[in-house]
Amino acid sequence: MSVEESPRPSDEEEAFYTQCRAAYLAVFRSSLTNITSKQQLCRVLQQAGRNPSHATLNKYWTLKTSKLNFDDFCEILKLETKTEETELIRAFKKIDVNGDGYITHSELERALTTRGEKMTTEEVNAIFSMADVNKDGKLDYAEFCRLLVSTVEQTSSSNSPQPPETSDTTLKKDSRSCSRPTSARSRRSSLSNSVTMTPSSTRACKIPEPPGLQEWHHSYMRGCFFLEEDGSISSLQYQLHVPQTTNVYLTIQPLSLSHRPGKSSSWMTVDTALFVTSAGETKEDSTLVCFTESKDKEKYVWKGELNAGTYYLLPFTSGCRLKKRSKKGVFDKPVELVYRMDTGELDLTSDLREVLSDLFDMIDLDGNGLLSLEEYNFFELRSSGEMCDKDAWAICKENFDMRKNQLTRQGFMELNLMEATEKDGDPADLWVTLEAMGYNHMLELVEACPFQIDVHCEDTQASIQPLSLDSGPKLLNQALQKSITSRTGAKALRGKDNVFIYTYRGDHRISSLLANKTNQKVTVHINNEQCRNCSTSRSMTVFAVEVPARTKMVCQHVLPINEKQDWTYNCVETILPSM
Repeated sequence: MSVEESPRPSDEEEAFYTQCRAAYLAVFRSSLTNITSKQQLCRVLQQAGRNPSHATLNKYWTLKTSKLNFDDFCEILKLETKTEETELIRAFKKIDVNGDGYITHSELERALTTRGEKMTTEEVNAIFSMADVNKDGKLDYAEFCRLLVSTVEQTSSSNSPQPPETSDTTLKKDSRSCSRPTSARSRRSSLSNSVTMTPSSTRACKIPEPPGLQEWHHSYMRGCFFLEEDGSISSLQYQLHVPQTTNVYLTIQPLSLSHRPGKSSSWMTVDTALFVTSAGETKEDSTLVCFTESKDKEKYVWKGELNAGTYYLLPFTSGCRLKKRSKKGVFDKPVELVYRMDTGELDLTSDLREVLSDLFDMIDLDGNGLLSLEEYNFFELRSSGEMCDKDAWAICKENFDMRKNQLTRQGFMELNLMEATEKDGDPADLWVTLEAMGYNHMLELVEACPFQIDVHCEDTQASIQPLSLDSGPKLLNQALQKSITSRTGAKALRGKDNVFIYTYRGDHRISSLLANKTNQKVTVHINNEQCRNCSTSRSMTVFAVEVPARTKMVCQHVLPINEKQDWTYNCVETILPSM
């Protein structure tokens, strides 16, 4: 792994972007405004001193183009050379038949509607109206060319106030806003970090299994990450009790479900992590003890010594590989869940039975092949928001297959069949349950990731219990923030001495945190467009983060798309000016 700070832009680059922005703001109120038509593209290119032909415009504005942003505009200007005054005059001279230095409206119309890329009469009228400065019906094209070029130069070099960029501080979530900072001055307020990761460097950091691990005391617990409607990720938390000080080998990994042969298990690529915090007298007293930083295939690993005591186990995934999927291409016809047999009785389809068997394994937290009332209620709270009390559980015992007062896999099938039968085969309630557990209408698990935590202790038997903590997300966020700030130093963003960014560079994940130590909120523009082979936890490569006063906030997480190839994290963070 190599770490380096990207060089500051050269004076030529500064001048180029200043000229780009000046031309853009001559047409739009803000450099965050998008170009939404070919006509707008033409206008802003002309403001930048270009003379785009139809072919040029069609090259950049195709049938599939709906908008271009300021960044796209800058890239176009790099490719299209500036039109010089002599070149413009030469083109007009070809139209000036008698060589008197003037062009009439009819001469211009005849040239532009019959030669080369033919223009419409309306387009010609618009050009002549703009070019006929003294409105005498004739165009002094030499004067017009000088005026055009000097206007472009004055616009590019002007230091006069520009229109206010009101949208800089109100970026919409669904807007792919400009990735360039809003001015040359704000570029000097940027901080750019470049990190290149190689597969060999991550392999070198692998933690080996302790010798004789099979002889250590083993405890484990299952759980599941669920993707919520707002894009956040939730899961159960756990309490670990260690009776005496001992060496510990701790792992978390996605749980493989094998009841649907031939079906892809996309969640197996989801990254996982486990944060271990001390369980103080109050939850606020909890402090970070350790977290899994190394990776061995699908396992994320920590090895070390834990003192006797009680700890919280806080599962985590970055969200880079567990995201809301686009609704495009949603199948109109869902998979069949229930069918009527020849006898007229209802039954569950084989597809649904396979999914229910997987679901059973997901909610069988202790992996003993049975569902206790506590385990079943974690499922009920997730799928229906209600809980089954002891009286209702006793009724279940009378109607469904149970063992040791726990529901068997067969009993779980019978319970779901009964619910479908009570609705006369209507699968609506079944779909509510399946969707709440992360399945789509093709019975693919796309918005959840089951996992398993394994704790190996050398000298004692540890115990793990699931918890339903109201402050669970807060505890996890505190642990995550501490894991970042404790592993890396702070860098102040230029232009704000008390706004800092921390960039954690782990073996397999890069995470950044913004710390605002001022007494007012700040907005930070994030640009990931120079990253290579990277997947981010954000839905956009360019976005803005508003950080309240005296607050720390996790900005983003980044993982490699292809772990077998090099990947480069190159992020530019810029303070946006306040209103």
